[in-house]
Amino acid sequence: MIHVSGLRKVYGNGVVALDGVDLDVREGEIFGVLGQSGAGKSTLLRCVNLLERPTSGTVTVAGQELTALGRAELRRARQGIGMIHQHFALLSSRTVAANVAFPLEVAGLPRARRAARVRELLELVGLEGKASAYPAQLSGGQKQRVGIARALAAGPKVLLSDEATSALDPGTTQSILALLKRLNAELGLTILLITHEMHVIKGVCDSVAIMRDGRVAEAGTLAELVARPGSLLTREIFPLPEPAPPGTVTLTFAGRADEPVMSTLVRGFDVDVNVLGGSLEDLGGRPVGRLRVRLEGGDHAGALGHLRERGVIVEEAALPAETGPITEEPLPHEAEAIAEETR
Repeated sequence: MIHVSGLRKVYGNGVVALDGVDLDVREGEIFGVLGQSGAGKSTLLRCVNLLERPTSGTVTVAGQELTALGRAELRRARQGIGMIHQHFALLSSRTVAANVAFPLEVAGLPRARRAARVRELLELVGLEGKASAYPAQLSGGQKQRVGIARALAAGPKVLLSDEATSALDPGTTQSILALLKRLNAELGLTILLITHEMHVIKGVCDSVAIMRDGRVAEAGTLAELVARPGSLLTREIFPLPEPAPPGTVTLTFAGRADEPVMSTLVRGFDVDVNVLGGSLEDLGGRPVGRLRVRLEGGDHAGALGHLRERGVIVEEAALPAETGPITEEPLPHEAEAIAEETR
């Protein structure tokens, strides 16, 4: 649904915001872009609907290359792309209904059809009784629901979310994420969202790209990345001290976190398992866990082989290389003295 290739954005002051970004978002998925401030994620989002014109590279949405379109064609193409903002971007002088109706007015939709569409959208986002209210009379969560309704007014197939929950409290954030998840399922929306919050990725995303310094450092489905040894996402979700202490083993259980794997090792391979740290998370409705352990005694190699056969990701931290006793070669004049002493 969204294909970004070789995207580069350099501002007039020489700052490189995007440095060769490639991204593929499949139709119907919720794709998260995770990164800290300055990583380039907001610039990427604005380049997807060409609110920012990239310096080079291409952006294709629903099979249409937006970077090749003229102004009028681009305006029509944008009707298929909705956008919700971090700080709501509502018109304070308009009622809730009038805010939602605004893009329909711009599109020239007759008044009766606008009114029907607004009622439908407010019901969809749970604001049936707020049509006559003004933004100043709404809570943060209600304002964001108005923003979502307005973004859906033209019936887009793609929804862009610019840090839509970062200005909200945790409880309200969860309700907005649940709404986005429901809209994704009911309307078949493809959602591309940017965030610096890991709980947003864990809560609603099917796939994720991690951005650093204007580049995509890692991308894929959550399932793929969790199952990838050394994954940045896994390290972000399950923070453990890095680097791992020598001789320890880090285990990632993707979908098997509720099985008694450790007790099987103790009984079947006669090893002692010392758990040094770990945690358990729910990702996409399945339990995923990460443990750092030290295995002692018994059939160490057999135990690790058994874990790998069970689909556990095993990362071993090597012991320091053993060295022999340190000997010092005598200097030439010292060698002569030693030789003289041994005569």
